[in-house]
Order: sequence, then C-alpha cells, then structure tokens
Amino acid sequence: MKTASDGSAETEGRAEETEGRRTILKWAMLGGGAAIANLFRGSAARAAASPKEQAARAAVERATRGMPAPRIRDVKVIQVGGGGINDSTVVKVTTDQSGLYGYGCATATFPGGRARLVAAAVDQYLKPLVMGRTTDRIEQIWQLCYMSSYYKNDTVLNAAIGGVCDALWDIKGRQAGMPVYQLVGGKCRDAADIYLHVGMGSKDPGRELVENSRKAVATGCRYLLVAMFIRDGAVSNLYGQPQFEDGSRAYDRDKEIRKVLAAFEAFRKEMPPEIGLGVDVHSSLDSIRAVQFGKDVEPFKLFYCEDLLAPEESGHYRIVRQLCTTPLAIGELWNNPHEWRPLVEERQIDYIRHHVSHIGGFTAARKIAAFAENFEVKFAWHGAPNSPVGHMTNLTLDLTQENFGIHEHVGYPPLVQDIFHGCLEVRDGYAWINEKPGWGIEVDEALAAKHPITDERPNEMRAPDGSIIQGTG
Repeated sequence: MKTASDGSAETEGRAEETEGRRTILKWAMLGGGAAIANLFRGSAARAAASPKEQAARAAVERATRGMPAPRIRDVKVIQVGGGGINDSTVVKVTTDQSGLYGYGCATATFPGGRARLVAAAVDQYLKPLVMGRTTDRIEQIWQLCYMSSYYKNDTVLNAAIGGVCDALWDIKGRQAGMPVYQLVGGKCRDAADIYLHVGMGSKDPGRELVENSRKAVATGCRYLLVAMFIRDGAVSNLYGQPQFEDGSRAYDRDKEIRKVLAAFEAFRKEMPPEIGLGVDVHSSLDSIRAVQFGKDVEPFKLFYCEDLLAPEESGHYRIVRQLCTTPLAIGELWNNPHEWRPLVEERQIDYIRHHVSHIGGFTAARKIAAFAENFEVKFAWHGAPNSPVGHMTNLTLDLTQENFGIHEHVGYPPLVQDIFHGCLEVRDGYAWINEKPGWGIEVDEALAAKHPITDERPNEMRAPDGSIIQGTG
C-alpha cells in the first residue's frame, strides 16, 4: 500500500504533467509548430547553429508570422501574333517581391476584335489605377476597374479587366504554391470533355466531313463541331466576280444551309451514333432562316447548335424553343448581363458560351456559372481565339464548377507552344490541367516580342447583292 507521502508525490507529478500539457497547448496556440519545436529543443539544438540551419529557422519564422501583401510594381501587355485564331493578348502584373508575377488573358483578336484598343485600355487606364495596390484584394480591384468607367460592359474594357485581374489570380496561386483550382474549392471532376473543330470543305462536303471526322475520332475525341464560315460558303457576286472592288467576298447563306444539312446526313450514316455532332452558325443567318435551320437540324441530334442568332435577335430563341428540341448555345458575343440573364432565367438556352476575357475574366465567369447552375444551364466557354493562359483559365472553371458542359479545344502551332510553356494537355478526348502553381503558364517574353499581331482585320461579310450581313469569316 502506498503511503500518504507517496500519494502526495504522485498527485504532485500528475499536476505537473497537466500543467505541462497546458503550457504546450498555450505555446501551440500562440506560436504554432515553431513554438512547440522551441519547447522541446534539447541541449544539441541549443548548440551553435550552422548558417544553413539559421537560414531554415528564419524561413520558418517568416512563414509563421506571415509576409506583407505584395504590391503591384508594373503592368504590361504582351501580344503574340500566332496567326488568326492563335493571336493572343496577355497582361503581366509584376509585384515588389522579387520573382513574383502573374499572367492573365485579355485576348480579343477575332476579326474585328480590336486588339490594339485592349492594349491601350490596359496601358493608359487600368495600369495607373492599380499601380501600388496590394495584390491580395482581387475582388476589390476587379470592382475598382469595372466601376472606374461610367460606360461599362464593352469587349475592350472587359478584356483589359480580365487580363489584369486574372494575373492577380496567377500571383495568388504562385504565392500559395497551388494551382488556382485549389484556391476555389478544388476539383469536382478530374478532366474536361472536349470537342474538336472539323471542316467539310466545298467540293464534296459530306465525304470531306466524314473523312475529317474519322481522323479526329482516331485521337480519342468523341465530340466534333462544324462551323458555317464565309470561306466555305463564298460565291460570286451579282456581277459574276469572286470579290467586290474592296476585296470582300460574297456569302450565300442558302447554299451554305443546304451544304451543311447534306453533310450532316452523310455524317449520321457513316459515323458511329455515339459520336457527338455540333454546328456553329456564327450568327450568319437572319431570323427566318435561323428558326427554320433550328428545326431542320433536329433529326441529327446535335450536342448543340451554337450562335443560331445574334444577341440582338435573342428574342427569337423563345420561338425556336417552342418549335424543336435542338440544344441551343450562345454567348461568345455577350458582354452585358442584361443580354444573357433573361435567356438563362427563362431556360431558353442550354449552354452559355461567354469568351471569359470578354466578360472580365475568371472572377466574373465564376459568378455567371454559379448563376446559370440555378437554372440547369451549362457552360461551354468560347475557346478560339484564346491564349494558352486563357485556355487554362477556362479549364480551371471546367474542373471546379458543377454545371460544366464541354470544353472547346483548339490546338496551337509550334511557335505558340514555344512562347507559352505549360499548355494544357489533351489525352483521349479530355483536357487535363498541368497542376503547376497559378495558371501554370510561363511566357518567353523575348520570343513573343519578335512575333507581334499583324493580321488583325475588319470583320466584313456580304450577300451576293453587296449588302453587309452578320457573321464572321
């Protein structure tokens, strides 16, 4: 039996142990892991530390007490002329912390995209506004850039805003050592289903479409899209000439419709039924032709019909919805919320197709996707033209938002891949993110400077009688 004195000693020992635990907890709460390490440091640890050990301890101390928020030291525009749909505009934001910077996509280089105006918007308006501000307030800086103009929601200003603010997301990811998708809740899918563009030419559209489709399917792709372009529907004008005096070409909308329908019939006869087929009308049809076309393609069971009507004619989508079940997608020409909200709320469309930089970048796109999810409308962000930075932004949204639909993929020529390191990877019909911090893209700025945009041109399409019509070539 233990004596009273033994019992007292045991009680005292337990009290000391309890107090020791409280001390450890207190130290952990006040100083984290570094404090606990100090508490248990033995005689060996108290010995003189080597320079390497001192540097390691200093790094731990900096990490535990936090670093001051970086401030914006410079903003510059990088424009790359990759040729047509591979032209791109990227904004680089550099901070006052050595080696910390980020890239954001501000691409608006389709025919009529006005890339030089985007560069001017960044250099002359947004750069003076954000210089010296901390990079951690992405939402605040987005709102500041947006509200700084009394006139809002045009492609040029939105693209400039998207470039600046997406560069801040890149910086945030680089700081954290994580891809941006980790900063917004992580993935809800591992990779994104893609579609590829296939041509049908003009000589034998059905045969050429089937041949081109088989080549694309051999890569593992399961979804293919045909575009109605001026280059396929060009005809002689009313004077029997291949072009007008100013060099523009005539486009026969009825001929193009007949060609597409015949090619789709051949596709469905020759291709496996599980291969998805879509069409991009490029808003090139007037309302009467568009409504009829929406009905005509219904038997082909498209995964969607894109830009059947221009945004200013969006009231006709209600009519199309009442007449057929063709899935409808629209959005690459949208800039203003008042354009897309009614169509989403009334469930008149199935996919929103915004070009992410045209609406203000990643910050704005996340909100739009979340809104559309409430109405079971999916998104399929516009992918061409786009920089590799923009494609990675699109893919990040694809992987982190529940209502993802499909990813538009356009491959890059060797020059663009030499300039942009870290492009997304496509395997077996899926796009895979590169898992590097931020957007995971590095830019060879010296090489980019040698290849400026040189082929930007006005967007001009005409009917055979010379009248100007909607669309893109």
